[in-house]
Amino acid sequence: MQWTKEKIMSREALLPVVAGWQATGEKVVFTNGCFDLLHLGHVDYLEQARHLGQRLVVGLNTDASVSCLKPGRPLQDEVSRARVLASLLFVDAVVLFDEQTPLALIEALRPNILVKGDDYQISGIVGHEVVLQNGGQVLTVPLVAGYSTTRIVERILRGA
Repeated sequence: MQWTKEKIMSREALLPVVAGWQATGEKVVFTNGCFDLLHLGHVDYLEQARHLGQRLVVGLNTDASVSCLKPGRPLQDEVSRARVLASLLFVDAVVLFDEQTPLALIEALRPNILVKGDDYQISGIVGHEVVLQNGGQVLTVPLVAGYSTTRIVERILRGA
């Protein structure tokens, strides 16, 4: 069994690991996000993503990247967010990325399957062209209605 901290890898360290998985025929699934407050919607989404292949790699926005995308966020620092994600049994690796999008990470990793929630159109998923050109799949999975970090924060602020 892999320890939580061992699942958190740099891009450079992750590249040969992914290549090794793929060399043995395992399909590597990639998804990404901020995962600021892990909730049922995230857990369900990640578990569904993992079932699409044999390995799940999660690209996690750094604090700097999140704050550019969502002013006033993140609520939790990148180390905390990475540790929580890595603690999930169905997550095989977590890799931080500092860019606004995970495109460079997707180009480097060359996952077999790229997945996002069904609130995205395939054509709007960053990196879809790269994955398709490499013979991979780009898929969406259904999201659990009513769950979002924004909604949780709003409820807390209302005192509900």
